[in-house]
Amino acid sequence: MADDSQDAWASMGIPMSFGKQQKKKVVQRTFDQTKRTEPVVTTPAAHPESSKDVGPSNPRKPDEFPREESLRQPVPRGDNKQAVVESTDDEPEFMDEDESPAEQFPTSHELLLQDHTKVVSALALDPSGARVISGSYDYDVKLWDFGGMGGGTGEAKPFKTWEPSGSYYIHDLKFSPAGDQFLVIPGTLQPKLYDRDGEELAEFIKGDMYIRDMRHTAGHVGEVTCCAWHPREANTFITSSSDSTIRIWDTEDKRKQKTVIVVKSKERGTRTKVTSCAFSYDGKLIAGACLDGTLNLWATSSNFVRPSHTAENAHSKGTETGSVVFSVDGRTILSRGSDEYARLWDIRSFKKPLHTSPRILTAYPETNAMFSPDEKYIITGAAAGRGENGVGSGGLLFLKRDGLEIEKRVDFAPGESVVRVVWHSKINQILCGLSTGSIRLLYSPTNSINGAKLLLNKSRKKATIESFSSSLLQPHIITPHALPMFRDDAERPTKRKRDKDRDDPRKTKKPMPPISGPGRGGRVGASATQHVVQNLVRDSTRDEDPREALLKYADLAEKEPKFTAAWRINQPKPVFQEVEEEEEEEEEQS
Repeated sequence: MADDSQDAWASMGIPMSFGKQQKKKVVQRTFDQTKRTEPVVTTPAAHPESSKDVGPSNPRKPDEFPREESLRQPVPRGDNKQAVVESTDDEPEFMDEDESPAEQFPTSHELLLQDHTKVVSALALDPSGARVISGSYDYDVKLWDFGGMGGGTGEAKPFKTWEPSGSYYIHDLKFSPAGDQFLVIPGTLQPKLYDRDGEELAEFIKGDMYIRDMRHTAGHVGEVTCCAWHPREANTFITSSSDSTIRIWDTEDKRKQKTVIVVKSKERGTRTKVTSCAFSYDGKLIAGACLDGTLNLWATSSNFVRPSHTAENAHSKGTETGSVVFSVDGRTILSRGSDEYARLWDIRSFKKPLHTSPRILTAYPETNAMFSPDEKYIITGAAAGRGENGVGSGGLLFLKRDGLEIEKRVDFAPGESVVRVVWHSKINQILCGLSTGSIRLLYSPTNSINGAKLLLNKSRKKATIESFSSSLLQPHIITPHALPMFRDDAERPTKRKRDKDRDDPRKTKKPMPPISGPGRGGRVGASATQHVVQNLVRDSTRDEDPREALLKYADLAEKEPKFTAAWRINQPKPVFQEVEEEEEEEEEQS
């Protein structure tokens, strides 16, 4: 029993003793349950316009993409219960020179995180690799924690879910360099800041849409598209927007931005949407990709009047660039566009790209690309096309940095398009956000640390008599209408519907609150006004004949006079005019 626990800790890269570690055998029974198997897919048809468009000198056809089966080395098979591999040191080396490139990539095993219902459009990990945050077209943001999720492959669920801005898509998510807070970019005018546990810290101001000059507005007046944190300053970040600006913010001041970069379109007198932005690793450069196809660079030490570098026609005009990424040395930039190309740029010769990738099918504007931890490779996602025999399969592509040729392709299930990809350097695991709402976490039992391995190494607790509460041990009383056969098949209530029903006083049977102040809804407040109004309604003198109302008190005034008793003796006797018969007949006829 002790050996099994030590092997589990060793499989996560945690040393069990001091000094040089000897080679040990690690039991792989748990990891074998999540080993990847190649899906049976149909190859999508080649794009008819691929020959006409400008591309690399040696493009490959989709059916020439190397599959994972052809690149994976054969593994000796034996009894699954006794399947073992050898681990070398206390901390695995991600890129061993003796291993082939196919073995270096952490793609042998996978874990499926399922909770979103639509496209996963944003994905991020904290610097330690312990928490994952995901955003989707279903308007939700979800927080996942590898240490808090239960054991087994079917219990990977987020610990928090919320809607940041109602019914708006989530465009981008970014953890701060310290990992204590993160930014959420919904499809609104205001970026939001949250702490590590998902509690809202600030909602930044939106600008005045009636001001023409974008430098004089306090915030964005168009939809926010992307964000990026400053690598050196913990309280500084930038956001790009469709109002043709990139704004530099301070987390301590949510009422106004620090600086505004107004992006001028190459077409005179027009604005252009800034689709993505990024900081260089030293924080000296800011990159911004625009909808008109340009890629601009600004030096942070300048006044941001005009860019220091501009690459026109970096991507096709009218297509959104999903991501812009700097290399560690700050000399190379990687861009991934919706025109189905990824391009590498050298800042020293910024007019033309260094390399252009083969045409990669793209279905969503949020599709991104990024460097591998050693920056020898580039990963990006491919959408699921439609082949001759049915729906094709999307996949994860590994491109060589030199030439952007496809080194490896990992296929997923038919109909799954890869939108967002994240390769975390510390835990050496790859997350892929899919169009089906799922997140595939790829890892290697030997080259990866923690993350999915931390989750899978948790053993399920055995049920004991003490684990059951007293209510579960008591017999259940089931009423007839509680059975499924007598229950109406109602739709599953959603969070928005529950909140709406909670505000309805009739459905919640909310008691009538006491009225204070002026009345509303046909009810008058309990005050002197209410007393007067009620008495006015009860008084019916306005409907009576005034002559008859006076004559009603004539007999009573003669018998018991109250005010004229003193001169009753000499009081003149009133004589009333008698009504003639002719007048009565005229009144009856009328």
